[in-house]
Amino acid sequence: MRHRLYHSSDLRQALPEYAYKMGVSVEELEATYQWMVENELIFEQPLKSRTLYFVAGVNMEPLIEPPLARRFYVLLAGELKGKLVPRYGKNWATVRDRLLRLWEQVYNIVICKIPSHTVRLAWLRLGGAKIGKGSSVWRNTEVIGVESLVIGDDSTVGWHCQLDARGGLIIGDHVTIASHVLIIAGGHDTQAPEFWAVGGPIYIRDWAWVASRALLSFGADIGEGAIVGGQSVVSKPVAPYTIVGGPNAEVKGERCRNLNYKVGGKGLFTLLH
Repeated sequence: MRHRLYHSSDLRQALPEYAYKMGVSVEELEATYQWMVENELIFEQPLKSRTLYFVAGVNMEPLIEPPLARRFYVLLAGELKGKLVPRYGKNWATVRDRLLRLWEQVYNIVICKIPSHTVRLAWLRLGGAKIGKGSSVWRNTEVIGVESLVIGDDSTVGWHCQLDARGGLIIGDHVTIASHVLIIAGGHDTQAPEFWAVGGPIYIRDWAWVASRALLSFGADIGEGAIVGGQSVVSKPVAPYTIVGGPNAEVKGERCRNLNYKVGGKGLFTLLH
């Protein structure tokens, strides 16, 4: 299946390093790599200045017969920021995935409305999210792909946001995400009649601030201390301490450095939030 998750922009160039790590020759791994491309386990997407490399997003390990290809696929899948979707069937992986999706939906329908940081964060953590000390996710914010959500220390996600972490969503320390922000770590292949899913990680680095009604999609990497203005659309890297805005995330200015404040999203009317 051609559902796929972004891995890197230098996978082919890194094959000698992987060969050393796996204890095989470069020639063996190059031949295996080509076989995996031909059998739609690895995907290459050429762009003007670089190539993006993706890994099959549905877990194909049980169907891979060549031992080296199976080992390499497992290694690459372990490096993804998002989790592979299991091949649905009468197996434990399918049951676990459906239970996790149910857990997620209960959060989005019921738990996210409960006015208690403790209850909401506990539910997300039990679902697999990694949320650091002093961080908060305010009420009515929906989470998809809870097991691939990572939030550092002292960061806040505001009201009525949507966090789609299926491709991997990594939020650093002291990050402020204002209300009504959409973060969508995936999309679909517009050139595929089958509407294949394509996803990848979104990074929001330490001290960044994402203002209300911004949209961050796959490819966004918000640098340390950067500011994304309200109603901006970002699908590309934003340099550290840069201020961007508008539908093309144009640079508007620079932010001061040596930031040292505490976000402290839990302290304000904790019982009401």
